[in-house]
Amino acid sequence: MKISNIVPAAALAASILAAPAAAAINIGGDNGVALHGSVQADVLFPEEDDAINTGTYDKKILFNTYADLNMISRYVDAGVRLEFMKWPLPGYENDFKGWGVPNIYVKGRYKGLELTAGDFYEQFGSGFILRTYQERSLGIDNSIRGGRLKVTSVPGLRFTVLGGLQRRYWDWSKHSQVYGGDAEIDFQQFIKSLGERGVTWNFGASYVLKHEDDQDIFIPGTDYRLNLPGSVSAFDLRSQFRKGNVSVLGEFAWKGQDPSFDNDYTYGKGTAVMLSASYSRSGLSALLQAKRSENMAFRSQRMMNGTSAMLNNMPAFAYLHTYALPALYPYATQAAPGEWAFQGSFAYQFKRRTPLGGRYGTKLKVNASYIRGLDHKQPDTTFPGVIAGTNGTSTSFFGMGEAYYHDVNIQIDKKWSASVNQTFMYMNQMYNKTVVEGHGGRVHANIFVLDTKWRIDKRFTLRNELQYLQTRQDQKDWLFGLLELSVAPYVMVTASDMWNVGDTKTHYYNFGITGNYCANRLMLSYGRTRAGFNCSGGVCRYVPATRGFQISYSYTF
Repeated sequence: MKISNIVPAAALAASILAAPAAAAINIGGDNGVALHGSVQADVLFPEEDDAINTGTYDKKILFNTYADLNMISRYVDAGVRLEFMKWPLPGYENDFKGWGVPNIYVKGRYKGLELTAGDFYEQFGSGFILRTYQERSLGIDNSIRGGRLKVTSVPGLRFTVLGGLQRRYWDWSKHSQVYGGDAEIDFQQFIKSLGERGVTWNFGASYVLKHEDDQDIFIPGTDYRLNLPGSVSAFDLRSQFRKGNVSVLGEFAWKGQDPSFDNDYTYGKGTAVMLSASYSRSGLSALLQAKRSENMAFRSQRMMNGTSAMLNNMPAFAYLHTYALPALYPYATQAAPGEWAFQGSFAYQFKRRTPLGGRYGTKLKVNASYIRGLDHKQPDTTFPGVIAGTNGTSTSFFGMGEAYYHDVNIQIDKKWSASVNQTFMYMNQMYNKTVVEGHGGRVHANIFVLDTKWRIDKRFTLRNELQYLQTRQDQKDWLFGLLELSVAPYVMVTASDMWNVGDTKTHYYNFGITGNYCANRLMLSYGRTRAGFNCSGGVCRYVPATRGFQISYSYTF
């Protein structure tokens, strides 16, 4: 199969924009077959820009393209995905380049049994020992190719067993296999007194086994070869209790000796403990959670770096910001050395026609994150400065080390009239750039955001963002401004500029227009993108600076 012309991706987007209303294709009525699918293309026509250090480009067009087709029926599902990334967008690793059919599956269901053969995604518990998923913006697709059986035929009991090879870019290494099982029980199904009191209580247990062929890895600077374990086991236990407005979750994970790229090929075991409690009722919610993790980077291939070789995911206890300047310094979970992480959030809605609520009510949100390293103590080593082959650093459970990150932010959402709404946010942040990025020291920042939305009439809405970041470190202060005009339900026009008013005086401008018609979405934009990290769930990908014309198109049916 050969694709000889890549330019029509943009023309295809324009032509499909006029397609009729999208819907699943049904064959045979309610008990027949339905076809669902999607197409996504992200295209960049890059331009070199010495002012922001874009570097040079070998190709005049770069793009990532995906096409999915899924068949859904009463007893059998099947799906296939085509990906074409021969010339991927900037920031994606060289191994990301390629094209083909990386995902194909068949799934059968019958009376509480579900059997999948092919490529699939799975998560056990919070993902401490197993989470495979796709995140296209980060270039992650670490699906498992093999088989999976789910059993739900007994009310209150759920079982999952699986096995296969993990995808890493365009490779499914037969030298490393993954097997696992998960079980969950809902006690209220078997203890009637719990249900009568309105209590929901469940317990879960998971097990994952990674088997990997031996490899020649030597202690640096010596002829001593490491004796690597052929198999690595990981366990997870969790329990969640709910009654009324209160929910409490506790989880513990353990990983056996797993020398890898992440821990400098040491033999220490890994652990993770999490406790989370929440309360919610009408107009009020609160969340408190704490996590301690150590040596919990878990890869299917020990020598591979990057995020696509990861079997698990340690959730970040840091607020996920959507505004540009609060997201300028995003935190990435430090799974290999470990961390103590704390997070709390509180939200309250002041009632209408009260002194603080006003005519339309006022929403208040307070979020806080605090993350520190562990108190690592270096081991005594045979070879000075080399810890490979040892049990690694030692720690005390409650001991804490260097500060990694903190974020305290307050958001006030106020509706002034039937047509005007404003959101104000203040954020105080400390970002240890040396820990997260490997250089740069600590950045202390104060950030202010004012987001104003004016609904002019039923069709037109004008939104404006003003943001300011103040810091004495890194590149110092930033300003950000955005204007957005929406014409419901079809068109949105935006213009923005992120301006460094500190050291560089550089403008990162962007102009765009987005069109929506039925299930089609087409976005055209031109501008600059600042070099930095794109993060989701504590996992980050470095994105280099770019300038150029961009096209983003998606269609679903």
